[in-house]
Amino acid sequence: MLHQDGSRAAWLAGRPQLDLIVTMDDATSTIYSAFLVEEEGTASTFRALLEVFTAHGLPSSLYTDRGSHYFHTPQADGPVDKDRLTQVGRALKRLGVEHIAAYSPQARGRSERMFATLQDRLIKELAKAGIREIDAANAWIRDVYLPAHNARFATPAALAQENAFVAADPALLAETLCIEEDRVVARDNTVAYDGRRLQLPASTARAHYVKARVRVREYPDGSLAVFHGPRRIARYTAQGAEIAAVPTTASVTPCSPPSRTLRAAAGGGPSGPSLTAAARGVTEQRQVGTKKRPPGRTKKPTTKNQNDAVPAPP
Repeated sequence: MLHQDGSRAAWLAGRPQLDLIVTMDDATSTIYSAFLVEEEGTASTFRALLEVFTAHGLPSSLYTDRGSHYFHTPQADGPVDKDRLTQVGRALKRLGVEHIAAYSPQARGRSERMFATLQDRLIKELAKAGIREIDAANAWIRDVYLPAHNARFATPAALAQENAFVAADPALLAETLCIEEDRVVARDNTVAYDGRRLQLPASTARAHYVKARVRVREYPDGSLAVFHGPRRIARYTAQGAEIAAVPTTASVTPCSPPSRTLRAAAGGGPSGPSLTAAARGVTEQRQVGTKKRPPGRTKKPTTKNQNDAVPAPP
């Protein structure tokens, strides 16, 4: 089981408070992902899950608090609505990962102790390294701090197991761990999404998509894509500018080499002898087909002709 949580603090000296998003193994306290963002939410959750699931695979379950980006909670401090899924809940259900909600501070004890350790050590280490920018801090946390932290604080699992994760297709993860919203295409063949107007390009599949129902996906990096059923119509930057598709070349190898005629038409010479060419070193003319009958020779006598040629008995 994985445990994901966030902690807000002044992680970088001289900067406003930031959220540290941590995804850890609940059994061993191994931190698989940790990074700073300005505010915790759906995008940061998908970013963390995409990092962990791509690198390690799918866990059996994910344990989180009842934040609004994780669960819908009709009443404050009440039970979560398991039928009304958030974007995170929808993605986890599609991947077959159970989503478990925490209902008491004691249930979050492991993550609380872990954040106490991080606030004591990580803040000092970042200041000592002179890091004050978010991108530089996240790279340093990933490459330098986490390996040292896990080597010191991670513990072996109580029950030995081969692997707690199940491998998953990275492409499937990228198209699942993202925000999905349904839209109807406007009369000018555009899609309105979060204050942006996405212009659909010309398509060979149909004349236009006016009044068609489409699905917009927003990925953790902010980029967008519009789908009509399983077909992706176009991709866009976070600002809504279309990303041109990169043309690809065919990668299918021909089953057999081209014929001599095609090679000659292409300007290339023959790569080998003709099927009817004489064998190497043989000068004698070979017979091809049926040998012609010599002049004067008649057909083989038939039975009737043979009987006519036999003299009658005396």
